[in-house]
Amino acid sequence: MKYKIILLLNMALLFAGCTDILDIEPNNKVVADKVLTTEEGIAMHMANLYGRLPIEDFSYAIDKGFNLGIGNTDPNNGGRAAAMYCDEAMHSEFDEWGSEGFNFWERYTDDKGLYNASVGIYTLIRDINNLLETIPTLNTSNNKKTLLEGEAAFLRAYTYFALAKRYGGVSIIKKVQVYNGDVEELKVPRSTERDTWDFILSDCDDAIRKLSESSEDTRRANKWIALALKSRAALYAASIAKYTHEPYVGLSGPAVEQKLVGIDASEADRYYEICMQSSDEIMKSGLYGLYGAEPQSRDEAIVNYKKLFEDPSSVLNGTKEPIFIKGYTSGTQLAHNYDIWYRPNQVANGWPHPGRMNPSLDLADIYEDYTDDGQGLSKPIRTRVDNNEIFSGFDRNANYYSYPMDAPYEIFNDKDIRMWATMILPGTQWKGQKIIIQGGFIRPDGSYVFRTDASTQGKDGKTYYSFGAQDQKMYSGFSSVGGNYTRSGFLLRKFLQESKDVTSEWNKGFTDWIEFRYAEILMNYAEASIEHSSATGEQLKKGKKALNAVRKRAAHKDEIPLTIENVRKERFVEFAFENRRRWDLIRWRIFHKEYENRIKKSLVPFLDLRGETPKYIFVRMDAPGVNKHSFDYSWYYQDIPGTGSNGLVQNP
Repeated sequence: MKYKIILLLNMALLFAGCTDILDIEPNNKVVADKVLTTEEGIAMHMANLYGRLPIEDFSYAIDKGFNLGIGNTDPNNGGRAAAMYCDEAMHSEFDEWGSEGFNFWERYTDDKGLYNASVGIYTLIRDINNLLETIPTLNTSNNKKTLLEGEAAFLRAYTYFALAKRYGGVSIIKKVQVYNGDVEELKVPRSTERDTWDFILSDCDDAIRKLSESSEDTRRANKWIALALKSRAALYAASIAKYTHEPYVGLSGPAVEQKLVGIDASEADRYYEICMQSSDEIMKSGLYGLYGAEPQSRDEAIVNYKKLFEDPSSVLNGTKEPIFIKGYTSGTQLAHNYDIWYRPNQVANGWPHPGRMNPSLDLADIYEDYTDDGQGLSKPIRTRVDNNEIFSGFDRNANYYSYPMDAPYEIFNDKDIRMWATMILPGTQWKGQKIIIQGGFIRPDGSYVFRTDASTQGKDGKTYYSFGAQDQKMYSGFSSVGGNYTRSGFLLRKFLQESKDVTSEWNKGFTDWIEFRYAEILMNYAEASIEHSSATGEQLKKGKKALNAVRKRAAHKDEIPLTIENVRKERFVEFAFENRRRWDLIRWRIFHKEYENRIKKSLVPFLDLRGETPKYIFVRMDAPGVNKHSFDYSWYYQDIPGTGSNGLVQNP
């Protein structure tokens, strides 16, 4: 099935590039007898629409837009990713921060799947609306027409969701617009944010009614995929209603006064209820479950968690965790570049710019250990015997915990397995190599070197190097030369292919992307139940069970209470690097509090040569080369472009 859909997507891109089959007629309608008269034509057109969905996956570049590199567009964005624009990670070379760096409203992908500076997201909406109007005329069975209508409703709901979370209330266009010489007739005012979210949920309901109940195909919309979207959208709307007002945030201006942004707080429970209902229907179906839900050991849990993201197609037997997958195939127009950008420098294999994704100490500190005392508290990494975990650099008078030279990773021995499966830790293996991450050394006399290429002699008479090896190809951390080395002390492991080779060229990545998975459904239910102002005892019980099921898949043995803090902590670690965190901080309206003159943190391994036997110590530091950052209030809603000509009310 994956091959068939990838083939159709490639055919759609290729065919659209060399014929006029998907060209837009003067009235902006695709003529049915050109493309939608055969089963193959219908499948090709649907593949085109799916390929243009604004999915924030491997090909989403927060600085450039969606579908980066797909359709032969330029794939080079310097390895930037959304995780670098929040507290998950930092770039190895650039100091990334800010809101999205592209104009989603006016500049998106065209009907050929290519980025186009003159084509906005409403072009995709127009093409979906055109499909909805064309379906009744198709020469196919009524059952297939109903399924197509359901798919179109899902595609439109997904697209409007991408708009709503960026802009709030938007112009809702349900029919194909025809230009008859008067541009004023085409102008559609913004709906309120409440009405926009309700429209999205209504389209989800339409899709749920019409789509197949079979869960076999994870790459094309079915009832359960539509329910997953409804669960996510309702939770987002609920958060907007609960937190977009004082004392959480204070926004003002015409858009606020006209309710184009923000939703009355009284609506929050309605949306939380919708989220719980949608999630519960999936939970009760028996079709989905957590992959490796009850591991027998931590090692087994690590293997399971890695496999889920490295090869989603291999975990689809029985009750499956992936609900909706976007497929990638190496060497085609549908491939990505995660592996080459983010692999360690030591295994760059000729690629000149590896090591770009550096998970932060901020994230590493959030993971629990296995004390499992029923609290679920984060356990920051301990570096000093006096517990004075400050970020002022190496202190020669402090007593640091030390670790064997051949096993610096022992400092993380009791940390949540998801940290081990998400990050490459200092001294651990990757593709059969020990990954050396070292920021400097402490000489026998107590002086130290940090981030400078140097060597010294230890008390044992051997020569030691500041970055852990003499040759720059033999280490992966902290050198400031070239930007290919982690400056946080960690590298990305999640998603990357360890057992299979990925060619060191553009568009060779083939890992599939999981857009919806069962763990999110469980966490959505848990969050909605604890955020609801009057959830029933049964709902709270089910929410607690859902929260703890996700933890137990990570080999935890205890049960922790259902609290807002525990839910948010669990979302942070469970969905790390799945492009959820930044939007969570936005919808909870806490981004400006989390980031007010804040600098991201690093954990720096130093080789301590003061003793007879060299050992590693770890030092907390402000990330080198990274500035303090703040989140601007205005980033909660993006500016709407062209308000001078389109007549739309601008966001605050």
